Amino acid sequence: MPDKFTVLTPELHRYVVEHGARQDELLRRLAAETAELGGIAIMQISPEQGALMTLLVRAIGARRALELGTFTGYSAICIARGLPDDGELVSCDVNEEWAGIARRYIEEAGLTERIDLRLGPALDTLRAMPATDPFDFAFIDADKVAYLDYYEETLRLLRPGGLAMIDNVLRGGRVTDPDPDDEGDKVVLELNRRIAADQRVEVAMLGVSDGITLVLKR
Repeated sequence: MPDKFTVLTPELHRYVVEHGARQDELLRRLAAETAELGGIAIMQISPEQGALMTLLVRAIGARRALELGTFTGYSAICIARGLPDDGELVSCDVNEEWAGIARRYIEEAGLTERIDLRLGPALDTLRAMPATDPFDFAFIDADKVAYLDYYEETLRLLRPGGLAMIDNVLRGGRVTDPDPDDEGDKVVLELNRRIAADQRVEVAMLGVSDGITLVLKR
């Protein structure tokens, strides 16, 4: 049986972005400013990921969303744009410099009232939240070493039928190494194994960007 996938060359990726990710002028400027930060800019999500998040948030009718890893705000804006006017995104990060950039663009996007940006260790923020006020959608894209804890806390806080998106599940292809040296790779590899066998959720792993896993809480 032939392989049922198409390898994305740089040319094909540009085609995907041009035809399937409506990146407006604000998001383009944000991406350009983030690129000026240097190598750390690799942490920013890709345009097609952002487009997918907006679509998913809107498709499931999410009113309350959670994000672990604000960085400079690209993903927060994409999530918040999918929410209704009275929706709320709780977005967590620990870096004041990045959060400052995020706040500027969030304000310019007219989403300040929709995004609650919280600075501090994400696990502390999560553990302080009651499951009685659940989220409809969650995006996990923070410290990879903490992914196992992030997953469990996020699942606790999702409503039944709630959707979580987990980023960087392919780790640049290193997940095929059964015994990686990098601690983050080890944790993501273990998380991938656990999710694949987790009967609490429905799961789909997609080869978008550096890999995303969609988890639907039963």
